[in-house]
Amino acid sequence: MKNKSGRRRCSKPASSETAAATPSDRLSQLPDDLLLNILERVDTLDAIRTCILSKRLQKLPAMLSHLFISVSSISCHHNPALEFGIRDVLRISHAVACVSDNILSRRSPAITVSKLIIRFVLTDHDSVCIAKSVARAMATQKVEKAEFQIVTEKAYDECHPDDLLHFASQFNAFLGACPDAFAGLTRLWLRNMRFGELDVPNILSTCKRLESLCLTNCDLGIYSVLQIEHDQLVELVVHSGKFERIELTCVPKLQRVSYYNWFSCEDPLSFGFVPRLSKLSLTKDGTRLRKKTLQLSQLLANVPSITALHLDFQSEKIWVLPECPKLLAPVLRNLQQVNLVNLPEGCDFAWTMFILEAAPSLEELCIAVWDHSCDMVTDKHCENAEVEWKPYAPDFKHKNLAKLAVYGFQPDNNFMRYIRRVKEVAVNMVEISLHDGKACELCGGFDRKISVCPSRYPQTAEERKRTTEELGLASPSVVHFRF
Repeated sequence: MKNKSGRRRCSKPASSETAAATPSDRLSQLPDDLLLNILERVDTLDAIRTCILSKRLQKLPAMLSHLFISVSSISCHHNPALEFGIRDVLRISHAVACVSDNILSRRSPAITVSKLIIRFVLTDHDSVCIAKSVARAMATQKVEKAEFQIVTEKAYDECHPDDLLHFASQFNAFLGACPDAFAGLTRLWLRNMRFGELDVPNILSTCKRLESLCLTNCDLGIYSVLQIEHDQLVELVVHSGKFERIELTCVPKLQRVSYYNWFSCEDPLSFGFVPRLSKLSLTKDGTRLRKKTLQLSQLLANVPSITALHLDFQSEKIWVLPECPKLLAPVLRNLQQVNLVNLPEGCDFAWTMFILEAAPSLEELCIAVWDHSCDMVTDKHCENAEVEWKPYAPDFKHKNLAKLAVYGFQPDNNFMRYIRRVKEVAVNMVEISLHDGKACELCGGFDRKISVCPSRYPQTAEERKRTTEELGLASPSVVHFRF
């Protein structure tokens, strides 16, 4: 910097007073609403630890509207039972109970709790303490959404049947001791429990506000049937368990159902009165189904309101049966989005066209191809995955399909032929997105005989141009290569 005479001034070192006046903590200078927005994106204990560092921030924990108190934030592990002994589990569980009570008891009733999530280990004493703290908060202040994520002291792969029965009995006692807390819950996630016939109906009747129920490795016994009736339930997520079937008897507000790796060889779900059901996600490797395949016309006979369908085949057998459009169209007439993921590599994708023929409202179709070798069950998966299909109307045209996404694309005859066929049928297509395959570092690591073929996804502009030309599309601009 120059003075009036043109000479450059020598810069002086900042005095201690000037340095003190310069804010070194940029975070503290942000407005409260922005700081709260940032702090509510991490679990609450981490947010409190952050606020301790500055006097400016120390008032903020009491103003948080989103609270996430997790056993993992105390143990630094997602499930402490996997690595810790029982004494550690009890210590961590007690810490969660103390933290929950301290946070909830010191809040101002004037500040609404928009979302409260507590993840804790199921124990006889501390779980009750947590629930009573939550019940007091519900009684003295407004809590819009409240969720319990309950972990057992043993992981599922360490559990014997007696352990599953014990955890269910332990939970039932917990439920009976704290009905007020459960009555205010909007979401409940249970794991590793084998209930009695009347236990789940009792849970549902107690949790009157429940909107979402997640069951992981839970059932009523091997080949049991679970019936669900609830006035407020919007979402059901079931992961594994030994159910023969889940019957959604009367769930008037149910909108989303996800079922992962069902046990039975028969239809996993039965739909009764579910007038709002719009999204269905099914995941299965198909190895236990033998020759059994799901017929969507039967499975969805009572739910023509489905708008989004997600089917995950785990790189194994194709377990859905291509059906005649006349049978399938009545249940897929409102379908708008379809995801068919983890299809085995090397298998003909032509069978997926049956969905286009039966779903006139379909707007988006996504297929994802992946041979996840280290997680596959069968050796000859492609042989098991082949599905016989032939077009019912060779001159068929689809007027609403606008987007096609292909994950795991390779410029071979299988993919190219399929894309040409879809584009020929979908006369109003505006976007074809081609993505490279996912990479798994574990594939080939377990068995040296497994060879992972290198990707031939078009990388250069010249390769992409050549691929687009080979597709022979009238409007090559609709093709997009995604990286």
